[in-house]
Amino acid sequence: MELDRASHAAFRLRVFAAATLFSTGGAAFKLCGFTGWQVAGLRGAVAAIAVLVMVPEARRVWTWRAALVGVAYAVTTILFVQANKLTTAADAVFLEDASPLCILLLGPWLLREPVQRGDVALLLAAAVGMTLFFVGVEPPRATATNPLLGNVLAAVSAVTFALVVIGYRWLTQRPGGSAASVAAAAVSGNVLAFVLSLPWIFPVAGGRAVDWVIVLYLGTVQLGLGYVLLSQAMPHVPALQVSLLLLLEPVLNPIWAWLIHGEMPSAWSLAGGALILGATVVRIVAQGKETHVGAAA
Repeated sequence: MELDRASHAAFRLRVFAAATLFSTGGAAFKLCGFTGWQVAGLRGAVAAIAVLVMVPEARRVWTWRAALVGVAYAVTTILFVQANKLTTAADAVFLEDASPLCILLLGPWLLREPVQRGDVALLLAAAVGMTLFFVGVEPPRATATNPLLGNVLAAVSAVTFALVVIGYRWLTQRPGGSAASVAAAAVSGNVLAFVLSLPWIFPVAGGRAVDWVIVLYLGTVQLGLGYVLLSQAMPHVPALQVSLLLLLEPVLNPIWAWLIHGEMPSAWSLAGGALILGATVVRIVAQGKETHVGAAA
């Protein structure tokens, strides 16, 4: 039993580590001089290579199912990069990480994972929190040139990211499913993100050396290593719990943006983010108590 608990904790720590890496994306996107399409496409190409190097098994388990999940992945990564270029890092990540709301709606249907009464409260809190981002839209600024459009794209990415998490869980639940299956889906998604962005990528000759360094970091570490860690955890952690654990990302993301760019989110954004995160933390604690009581019984 202790070994099982230790193993489960180790897999959850992988999710936390992935969330920490993901959280550095917002500040890095804004620091990079390339356009949103260029960052999304070039990062995807680098990340696909990085995942194939770090998870060689992904080369042998590619299936049409992995490609299908890759479509949702590609759309998510493109939307999220574009959103970060248009709105504040805090708004983009808070809205995307309202994905538990979508998982609560889609999970029972697609994964047969039941929804508990406490999850419904989280659903309502997240819905109210998301609306606050559109109550007081911030004026444009150097690091957020079109906040309203960016918020809309980030909200849509919450839906597609929920499909990614559900898709990962779906892949690992099938006979023969493994972390390599998830990695194969990530490779498919990154390749597709590159292909979809191609019409807007070139020319890139004017890119600075620092822009290329940022793209390499985003592809190999922020996204590549992050998704390798996430793929290792997915077979062992339920989809909703993964989505909840990944909420460490929106806690750290605005901090990096503030430290590097001096970007401060609005009061409405902070209120919406606090509501989403606060409800999530309460639900995680409640789930832990329910699990403990159930095991004791």
